[in-house]
Amino acid sequence: MHDLKDLRTRPDYYKEGLSKRNKELVHLIDEILILDQKKRDIQTKADELRKRKNEIASEISRSKDDISKVETLKSESLTIGTTLADIEKQEIEFSFQLNEKTMWVPNTPSSDVPFGEDEKNNKEILQWGTPRTDKWIKPHWEIGQKLGILDFERGVKIAQSRFTVIAGLGARLERALINFMLDHAAEKGYKEIFPPILVNKDAMIGTGQLPKFDGDFYKCENELLYLIPTAEVPITSLHKDEVLTPEQLPIKYCAYTPCFRREAGAASKDTRGIIRQHQFNKVELVKITSPETSEKEHEELTHNAEEILQKLELPYRKSILCTGDIGFSAMKCYDLEVWFPSQDTYREISSCSNFGSFQARRINIKYKPNQKDKPLFAHTINGSGLAIGRTFAAILENYQTEKETVLVPKALKPYLNGLEEIK
Repeated sequence: MHDLKDLRTRPDYYKEGLSKRNKELVHLIDEILILDQKKRDIQTKADELRKRKNEIASEISRSKDDISKVETLKSESLTIGTTLADIEKQEIEFSFQLNEKTMWVPNTPSSDVPFGEDEKNNKEILQWGTPRTDKWIKPHWEIGQKLGILDFERGVKIAQSRFTVIAGLGARLERALINFMLDHAAEKGYKEIFPPILVNKDAMIGTGQLPKFDGDFYKCENELLYLIPTAEVPITSLHKDEVLTPEQLPIKYCAYTPCFRREAGAASKDTRGIIRQHQFNKVELVKITSPETSEKEHEELTHNAEEILQKLELPYRKSILCTGDIGFSAMKCYDLEVWFPSQDTYREISSCSNFGSFQARRINIKYKPNQKDKPLFAHTINGSGLAIGRTFAAILENYQTEKETVLVPKALKPYLNGLEEIK
C-alpha cells in the first residue's frame, strides 16, 4: 500500500512508476484521487455540521429562559442530525471504496529495475557452476518413479492431480533438505520460527496476496482462514501494529512450512512432475529492516539463498526481474533459477524480493529511529531459501548416473547417515 498523502502530492511519480509495470494501471491513480477528494469533501461537510451541532448545544444552554429560541435551536439540531447521519453513511462508503481501490495498486519498481514487458526482458547477472548436458539424463519424474521415491498415481488417488506421495529414501531426502536449509539459515543469523499454516484475511492482505490473487489460494469453507501460500505471510505479520526500536533491526527470520497454492497451467515440461504442485515444502527467509539498510540486506538475503545452491553444487543463474515481470508487492526482485538437464533449461527455485515499505504500511510495522522522531514504516524483504520440491527435483537430475541411480550431494550426507547413493 502507498502513502495516500504522498500519492496526492506526487501523482505523476506514481503514474510513471506504474506505467513501467503496465500502462493500463495508470488510471488507478486518477480514480483514487477522485475518491480521495470526494471523501475529503464529505468529511469537511460532516465536520461543519458537527461543529454547528456543538454550537447549538452551547446556545441552548445559554438560552434556557427563551423557550421559543430553544425550540428553534432544537429543531435545527434535529435536522442537522438527520443530514449528518446520511453524510456519515456516505463518508463510510467513500472510505471503503478508497481502501478497496488502493489495495489493487501494486508497488512502484525501484529505479535500478530494468524496464521490460515480460520475463524475456529480465536481465541475467551471473551463472554459477557447469550445467550438465548428458542426453541420457531422465526427467526427475521418470527417475523418481523408477527409484520408487515419487508416486504420482497414489497422490491423485488420495487427493487430485499435482499432489505427490514421496516415499522411502525420497521422504528422507526431503527431510534432509529441510534440515540442511534451516541449519544454513541459522548459521547466517536467522531465527527459526514454526508458524501457523492457517492465517486470517488480514495477514493475506498485509503481504499483498489479497485481494488481487484471491482465486489462487485454498481457504476454509466455514472460517475465514487461508492455508498459507508461503511462510512469508505469517512471518512478516508477526510484528503487525508494532513499533520497533533501531536496536531490534534488522530482524531475521527463517521458517519451514508446507505451502498451498492453486497452481494454474496445463500439463507440460514446465508443470509435469513436482515443479509446480498444489502442496509443497519450502524454507523461507524474511527480514524486517530500516529503509537505510534494506538494499544491503536484500543483497545479503539473496546471497544467503545462493549459498545453499553452491553448497549443494547445483548450477544456477541469477537474474534481476524487469518492471513487467516483478511481483505485485515487490519494488525489486532477484530470481535464482536452477539447471534442469532433461529440459536443457533453468527453472526458478527462489525469488528474493525487497518490498520497501509497501507491506509494512499494510501490516502497520514501524520503527522509531530515535526518541525525538516520529515512527517510520519499516522495510520488508524475503526470499525462498529454498523451495524444497524443486531442489529435490534438481538433485534427481543433476546427480543422476548412467546406472539410473542418484548420488547424494556431499552437503547432505551428514543428514542421511552418510548415504552415498539412492538406488
